[in-house]
Amino acid sequence: MYRVLETEIVAPDVTRLRVLAPRVATHWRPGQFVIVRPLRDNERIPLTVADADPDTGAITLVVQAVGRTTHLLCDLTVGGHVADITGPLGQPTDAKHVGTVVAVAGGVGSAIIYPRAKALRAVDNTVLGILGGRTAALVTLERELAVVCDELFVTTDDGSAGRKGLVTEVLTDLLAERRVDLVFAAGPVPMMAAVAEVTRPLEIPTECSLNPIMVDGTGMCGGCRVDVGGKTRFACVDGPEFDAHAVDFERLAQRNRAYLDFERRRAELEPCRAVPAP
Repeated sequence: MYRVLETEIVAPDVTRLRVLAPRVATHWRPGQFVIVRPLRDNERIPLTVADADPDTGAITLVVQAVGRTTHLLCDLTVGGHVADITGPLGQPTDAKHVGTVVAVAGGVGSAIIYPRAKALRAVDNTVLGILGGRTAALVTLERELAVVCDELFVTTDDGSAGRKGLVTEVLTDLLAERRVDLVFAAGPVPMMAAVAEVTRPLEIPTECSLNPIMVDGTGMCGGCRVDVGGKTRFACVDGPEFDAHAVDFERLAQRNRAYLDFERRRAELEPCRAVPAP
């Protein structure tokens, strides 16, 4: 059991949890994730570790309440417990000096680009952040990203915060004005695909963090298979970060939609319930 130390609502249906998981906190590196179950009879879901503190043993998870399991996690209160946390899993970020990096996030993709931006800036890169949301209320981790980025640009679909428009519009302008050596994207699949198409003709190296369906996180189930460069890769052990110009985003989107009807029926049959403190 993993005790909840702190909870904070950072956007509608988005909760930040600090959970005591000392072994994960000690071994985690930016880019890696964990597999979580709020209750022992729940499904296993992958979550990016947004931050970790080896001294306190705490890890930070940012959870968007979409299905039954994520609602259970978001309903947790201080003193409650998460049944299982397995990790860290996946390949860590290759944080090296390249020059100027643009980190692009949509929605809760901010939890993914935050540790990577922090790691890249620590090795003397200039980091420019682009953070997008449908409305101001859905822009997450703006304050935290402003600290680890040299410049941060905010966009919203409705213009309620920052610039009105899409993250790709800001990215296009930045690439026209400055030399950029690497672009990294995390968030909805259509957004990552659009970022890759902006940078492809300019031949700017572009990476993305993929979010396919996972079960075990060890490469055994095959649920997280993705097509990269015409080859089958597994996001849990080969990723989650890949060359965005080589990813088949259309196939990824199709696989991510495979269980939508089942998830809706499950949510209707089994209403969400919080995990009580012992």
